[in-house]
Amino acid sequence: MAAEPVNLNEFQELARLALPKMYYDFYAGGAEDEHTLKENVEAFHRITFRPRILVDVSRIDLSTTILDYKISAPIIIAPTALHKLANPEGEVATARAAASCNTIMVLSFTSSCSIEEVAASCNAVRFYQLYVFKKRDIAATLVQRAERNGFKALVLTADTPRLGRREADIKNKMITPQLKNLEGLLSTKVSSDTGSNLEAYAKETMDASLSWKDLEWLRSITKLPILIKGILTREDAIKAVEVGVAGIIVSNHGARQLDYSPATISALEEVVHAVKGRVPILMDGGVRRGTDVFKALALGAQAVLIGRPVVYGLAAKGEYGVRRVIEMLKDEFELTMALTGCPSVKHITRNHVRTEHERIHSML
Repeated sequence: MAAEPVNLNEFQELARLALPKMYYDFYAGGAEDEHTLKENVEAFHRITFRPRILVDVSRIDLSTTILDYKISAPIIIAPTALHKLANPEGEVATARAAASCNTIMVLSFTSSCSIEEVAASCNAVRFYQLYVFKKRDIAATLVQRAERNGFKALVLTADTPRLGRREADIKNKMITPQLKNLEGLLSTKVSSDTGSNLEAYAKETMDASLSWKDLEWLRSITKLPILIKGILTREDAIKAVEVGVAGIIVSNHGARQLDYSPATISALEEVVHAVKGRVPILMDGGVRRGTDVFKALALGAQAVLIGRPVVYGLAAKGEYGVRRVIEMLKDEFELTMALTGCPSVKHITRNHVRTEHERIHSML
């Protein structure tokens, strides 16, 4: 393999070679049999294009708008944990790469760098991921810090009443470092002789009682718009709109929670049809090519979030690696738009793709 990767999968291999096995497994692994982990990627492969020809694509505009913030392409950095395990600069390097690519970074609740460090690293639009712990005042404190430091929205991750069973972390006895944002608020030191320290920590701290009624409490402590992450069904999508969220992220948590939940690209249209354009819909999970970005937009997403590839780029080549990951996706996405006859994002329609269900139906 060439020293300079030419696609995102090659960054993953470089990251595997660069990282200790425990850390690589932590980033790369999914829940239980990892069926959904594989499906997140493979479901994209079963969607094909219906390209249009003889369209003027001499100029391609990739830009779009998310919550009134213009970004260079519909590609956002998803919240992923503990970037300092991948590179000493951690989320600061990731934030700088996102800013240089003119896109949004969602800072993970379990980041290695503090909210303040990331905010001071560069000027950019950033969102903050929020988990709600049993001690609600911790969430309130972090929300206030995010607001003070210029974060523009909250991303409430709602699919984690308990941590999914990540068997690689259990085998490796994965240890959670002290989280800088929780210093003085909560210790991550949890004794566990039987497996993952991360699993034991989550069991002690996660609030399994969190429910729809708590959105009212969250709105009462912040003026920031709230996106909800972890929706996979029409029922939850309708409920999210009813309680007044500013946006929905279709997500199965990178296949790290409930195995045999649907691939996110497979669940996307169900959510899109339920929402009927009332709030923006984003999605994450399995995006590895610019063609994947196009397919997600054709099926109704306003943008995609990328997680693991960003960490792989960071592990392999630091800030430059993260930037290259984003640039590669943008370049591939631009080429896809040209070859399907779409000079701008608004020209991408449902008619540009054919799903597996449609192919089977056409043969009946």
